[in-house]
Amino acid sequence: MTVSYSLEVANAKFGGFSKLLFRWKGSIYRLLYKELLTFCGMYLFFSVFYRFLLTPRQQELFECISLYCDQFTNASFIPVLFVLGFYVTLAFNRWWGQYTSFPLPDDLMMVVSGNVHGADERGRLLRRTLMRYANLSSVLILRSISTRVHKRFPTLEHIVESGFMTSHELKKFESLHSDFNKYWMPLTWFANLASRAREEGRVRDDIALRLLMDELNKYRAKCSLLFHYDWISIPLVYTQVVTIAVYSFFAFCLIGRQFLNPKKGYKDHKMDMYIPVFTLLQFFFYAGWLKVGELIINPFGEDDDDFETNQLIDRNIQVSMLAVDDMYQNLPPTVKDKHWTQRHFSIPYTVSTAAETLRPAFKGSTFDMRLSVEDLEIHQPTDAPLKTSNLNVKGSVGDGLDRLLKKGKDFFRSGSLPSLIDSSSHTNEDEDDAADRKDVLSPRDTGILVKITAEASLHHQAGKQREDCGVMSDDAPQL
Repeated sequence: MTVSYSLEVANAKFGGFSKLLFRWKGSIYRLLYKELLTFCGMYLFFSVFYRFLLTPRQQELFECISLYCDQFTNASFIPVLFVLGFYVTLAFNRWWGQYTSFPLPDDLMMVVSGNVHGADERGRLLRRTLMRYANLSSVLILRSISTRVHKRFPTLEHIVESGFMTSHELKKFESLHSDFNKYWMPLTWFANLASRAREEGRVRDDIALRLLMDELNKYRAKCSLLFHYDWISIPLVYTQVVTIAVYSFFAFCLIGRQFLNPKKGYKDHKMDMYIPVFTLLQFFFYAGWLKVGELIINPFGEDDDDFETNQLIDRNIQVSMLAVDDMYQNLPPTVKDKHWTQRHFSIPYTVSTAAETLRPAFKGSTFDMRLSVEDLEIHQPTDAPLKTSNLNVKGSVGDGLDRLLKKGKDFFRSGSLPSLIDSSSHTNEDEDDAADRKDVLSPRDTGILVKITAEASLHHQAGKQREDCGVMSDDAPQL
C-alpha cells in the first residue's frame, strides 16, 4: 500500500520532517535493515579476526592491507557518488513516467456519456459495454506487468468471473491467434461498437464519433506505453555497474576502515573506537540510495510504495459505470444561483481563513512599479523629424495636470509662480465637468504639478530656439 504523508508536511514548521523518521512502514529502515546488519556482522568478524586470531606478524600484514584499502576508499577511486546519483535520477524519471502513463478512463467515460445517446435499454447497453471494453483492456495490460493484478486474475476465467468479460467474448479472444499480447483486442471491439452506434443514430454525427476515436486512441496509447515500460528496462549493464560499484566499495571498507593498533603510530589511527560510526552512516546513505533505485525501478510489484493497481482497477470500473449509466441525463434542476441578482459579490470565508481577505490580489510584479516623468517620454528615431511628445497620464493626476497646463499660458509668459496659483484658482465649465467626474487633485499631486510646471517653463523659454526642430512652443509641453 502506498504510504502517504502529505498531511503531516502540509505546513513547514520546526522539526516537520523529524516526525517522519519514526515511521516503519515504507521507511528506509525496513528496506535496508537486513543489509545493514549483514555489513555490521562482517565488520565485526574482521575486527575479531584481526585482534584475537592473528599472530603479530600476520597482524602487520593485515594492517598493510587495511592501509592500502583505506587509501583507495578515501581517494574516491571508485566513483560511487556519481554513478549512483545518475542512476537514481534516471530511475525516478522512469518511475514518474510510468505513473503518468496509467490508463484512467475519466476522459473517455465523459465523451461516451455525452455522445452515445439513448435512455432506453439499447442505449444503456451500448454505453456500459463500451466502458467495460476499455476497462477490460487495462486489466489485461496490468495483469501482464503487475504481480498484484496477476495474483488477483491468474487466468482469463477469473476475469470472466469478475464480470470484465463474458464467456462469448472469451471465446472470441482465444480464437484470435497471435504471438503477442492481445490487450488491444477489447479496444478494437470498442471502435467497432462505436461505429455501429453511429449507424444506429446513437452517435448523432461524425464529429462526435471522431471525438470518441480520439479519446480511445489516447487511452490505448497509455496502455501501450505501460507495456513498453515493462518490456524495455534500464540497460542491465548500467544496473550491474552501479551495484558492483556500491558493493565493492563497502567490501573494501570492511578491511580498510578497521581500527588498527594505535600504539604503532599509523596515520589517522590514534584511537581505537571498535565501532566505525561514520562508515556505518556512509553505508546507510549509499546503500539506502541504491535501495531507493531498486524500489522505484519497477513500481508494479508488492513493495510498500508500489502502485495500488488493484485499487485503481476497482475505482476505474466503478466510476465508469456510474458516469455512463446512473448519471446519464440525470441532472439536478437548473435554477438561478445564489448570486443571480448581484453583479459584484464575494464568497464568504470561515473565521480561520478571514485574514486572507486582507491580502491584496496579485496583479503582476510590475503593477506597482513607479516611473519618473523622463521614463514616460517617447523617444523618436534619429532619422525621423525631431518631435518630442509624452504619454497621456490617465486618471485624476493627468487630467488635473492638463487643466493646469492649459491655464498656464500667463504663467509661462510672465515666468512667475503666483500666476500659476491664480490661474489654478479659477474654474471654467470644463473644470465643472471634471469635478463631476471626481477628477480632483490632492495636495501631494499639486506639489508634483508645481514642480513639473516649473520645469516646463524652462522649456518655454527655449521654445523659440526649438521651433525649427518641430517642438511645440505655443502651448505648454504635454506629459
